[in-house]
Amino acid sequence: MARRKKIYEGKAKILYEGPEPGTIVQYFKDDATAFNAEKKDVIEGKGVLNNRLSEFFMTGLNGIGVPTHFIKRLNMREQLVRACEIVPLEIIVRNYAAGSMSKRLGIEEGTALPRPIVEYCYKDDKLGDPLVTEEHIAAFGWASQQDMDDIVALALRVNDYLSGLMYGVGIRLVDFKIEVGRVYDGDYQRLIVADEISPDSCRLWDIESGQKLDKDVFRHDLGNLADAYTEVARRLGVMPKSATHMAKPKLIN
Repeated sequence: MARRKKIYEGKAKILYEGPEPGTIVQYFKDDATAFNAEKKDVIEGKGVLNNRLSEFFMTGLNGIGVPTHFIKRLNMREQLVRACEIVPLEIIVRNYAAGSMSKRLGIEEGTALPRPIVEYCYKDDKLGDPLVTEEHIAAFGWASQQDMDDIVALALRVNDYLSGLMYGVGIRLVDFKIEVGRVYDGDYQRLIVADEISPDSCRLWDIESGQKLDKDVFRHDLGNLADAYTEVARRLGVMPKSATHMAKPKLIN
């Protein structure tokens, strides 16, 4: 069997050439990083959980007409996705103050925001993914005004979907980040949700207790990260309701 060609390796995933032109195989690693990779560890089973959870969220978005790059899950750690040109931005949607917003603006963590706030960070690990404005994005040509309008519309639709889904299982969607890619059909361009949606890219708090069920567990040493992600998967029906974290999680196909 021919060795697959690696396209890119990031902090949490590896991308390989797909079996067909225009496709990519996305492999989810067990690596956990925080504070721009200053804190690192390997959490056994994390990649399996994120692969399955991202499949669940992307499939749901596709089902309501929000286009994503997701095609299908291949196995426990890999999924087949559509190749796209990634817009060099992280799009962050905030429903409650937390993390860097609380620090920047002096707002108590957990404060409900008057409306969802969309922020942008320039994707550059060496620079620490700095916060940028629409003026920066337009001036440096990272996205056109039409792109920005479409990106905001996509991000808010994702927010509506995820917020309702999480609320239904007793979880508050505090904030999340997505990436967006361009795909072309002849001369026609459209934007799609890319990368992943998982507890790595969301802040998720239990509505009743305030318990954190996302990567903040790892960032701030609040417990076992895989247990937190397993709880999210269990509530969403991705894992059996009786499941607890195991070294190799048993997932529902």
